[in-house]
Amino acid sequence: MSAAAALRFGLLLVRPGVLVMTTPFLGGSYAPTTTRLGLTVLVALILSPIVAAPADATTGALTYIVGREVLIGLAISMGVRVLIFGTEAAGQLLGYQLGLSYGSIVDPQSGVRNSVLAALYSNLAIVLAFAGGMHHALLRAIAASYTALPIGLGAGVSNSLVQATADTFGVMLVLAVRVAAPVIVVLLATEALLGLMARIAPAFNIMVVGAPARLVVGLLVIAATLISLPPLVARYAPVTLDLAAETARAFR
Repeated sequence: MSAAAALRFGLLLVRPGVLVMTTPFLGGSYAPTTTRLGLTVLVALILSPIVAAPADATTGALTYIVGREVLIGLAISMGVRVLIFGTEAAGQLLGYQLGLSYGSIVDPQSGVRNSVLAALYSNLAIVLAFAGGMHHALLRAIAASYTALPIGLGAGVSNSLVQATADTFGVMLVLAVRVAAPVIVVLLATEALLGLMARIAPAFNIMVVGAPARLVVGLLVIAATLISLPPLVARYAPVTLDLAAETARAFR
């Protein structure tokens, strides 16, 4: 392989490599290193006949191009991960409400210590996204990104990055609230009922009965409302892909 061909193929590895390393749909940090490397090379080989890349560049230009490719990959990745972050935030919120945040486990997807409900919701979102073909959509998004954002020096960072970031956080918050809202509403009603019982019967020990009552009611409502998670994931999966494209376009 000539130096020009090696340089071109090396540039093709950057964007898919970032996505494979940062999105659980294509690998994530807990996938074996050989698997991530092989998938990155495979995607680059598939894209090489249709993607144009500079065959030569100065050291400064090459550094800028690689940095731009990394930023584009991270922008697409963070836009897609909104789906996971939103459901994880809902689980964190419910964990605090039910008192389950005292015990935490290591989430296999993020590698950080999360509450049980945060890990449950985020992993369910990943499984449902896989079932809906999110990994296929992400691969198509990688290919389409080279058409909209070809490998090169680009024109710099657009002001639209601020709006795209705000939209990303907004969608994440809305998704978290929609997932957690039914349980929060029922828990508020439970708190009101416990407070009413404490006023009617002053001898009623609200501190002793309240925590188990909240836990039992909350878990029952979570079990009953998990059926609403698949439609939400299906509804927001295309939205996150649009957010990813909007964020990446800022590096045009």
